[in-house]
Amino acid sequence: MQNTFTEQNDMDSNAVVIGASHAGVNFAFNLRQQGWLGRITLIDSDPELPYHRPPLSKKTLQASEAVSTPLKAEKAYTDNNLELCLGQTVTAIDGEEKVITLACGRFISFDKLVIATGCSAFIPPITGLDETVDDAGNNQYFAMRTFADAKAIKNALNSSRDKQVVIIGGGYIGLESASSFVSLGANVTVIEKQDKILSRVTSAVMSDFLTELHKTKGVSLQTSKDVVEIKHQSNKHIVVCGDGTQYPADFILVGVGVKLNTQLASSAGLEVEQGIKVNDVCQTSHPDIFAIGDCTRHFSTLYNRWIRLESVQNAVDQAKSAALFIAKNQQGPSAVPWFWSDQYQYKLQIVGLSQGYNELIVREETQEQFSVWYFHDDTLLCVEAVNSSKAYVLGTQAIKQRVSVNKSLLKDTATALSKTLLQST
Repeated sequence: MQNTFTEQNDMDSNAVVIGASHAGVNFAFNLRQQGWLGRITLIDSDPELPYHRPPLSKKTLQASEAVSTPLKAEKAYTDNNLELCLGQTVTAIDGEEKVITLACGRFISFDKLVIATGCSAFIPPITGLDETVDDAGNNQYFAMRTFADAKAIKNALNSSRDKQVVIIGGGYIGLESASSFVSLGANVTVIEKQDKILSRVTSAVMSDFLTELHKTKGVSLQTSKDVVEIKHQSNKHIVVCGDGTQYPADFILVGVGVKLNTQLASSAGLEVEQGIKVNDVCQTSHPDIFAIGDCTRHFSTLYNRWIRLESVQNAVDQAKSAALFIAKNQQGPSAVPWFWSDQYQYKLQIVGLSQGYNELIVREETQEQFSVWYFHDDTLLCVEAVNSSKAYVLGTQAIKQRVSVNKSLLKDTATALSKTLLQST
């Protein structure tokens, strides 16, 4: 991958961004703040003013009326001379001529292009799923990726007869949505193909905790079950699993994973392998085309491997990195991955990546406050903190600074969490 820089930052230059979610919007504002003099054009197929995504499965569902939360006020785009092209779809990228094509037939030339296309929901080929509609012919199966999704789900819940909801997939989106549905008085069933929820992304400790949490709230968690068909009887949709068990639903939420929006990049001849491959300044295999956010894959010097991250923070960090390089040919500091999830009265904060651990330490402060620390030998890889911001902060410092953690002090709950943990043992 090249790491070249073209001195081109004048009033006639144009930086085009495909995708106006967290990554794209943060990039545009950062680029202007870093001194980019030319035009900045933001394009997105979503007609809504760019909005926060994390609240969709939480506050947006729980609110009395579904309202999106803008990332920036509309006036901010005008004040920063950013052109918004919403409700527009990019159909092609010509890297040689440095021009993109919109579905409406418009062509836009660029000096720098940033791809921030993210991910879309993966809808599995389940027999009968496409026929899951209400009496008026409206879909009664949904994903949870956009504000339009959240609004449609809320309308479906409000109009459902018995408020029976089946969620296919026990990942974070499914569990956060389950928490919101319960708060709205719904009867919720979560069906997970694996033997534990979140089995691919966390340890049995955290999986078991969240399992018991949802069960105590009345959620029916069904694991080791594969949905094979959706039947339709009277006013219900019947979710049928491979073992013959059946679960009635007024509507269905599908949360089994995502598909990467990398088609444009692939068609443009960019290097794509489980995501658009980028270097440490988010530059693709084309020197004037960059990619940021969920659709990208980069090499992590911290974990010594290629990784792809789906998180708002990674989107924001990559946006800053790309903007700094494009505007000033400078490289920003490497960031530590972090994530969060809100479920009922619990806030789960995660820093780092747990894959490859060979030891974990569970530190319980109270029944509702604990943390799980993942180590590979003496190297701290990840901390999952439940209602424990101090554990999260200390874990972040340890991973970022690459310092050892005193495991004996960590295990001793009579000793308060403090920076004394962050000392070589």
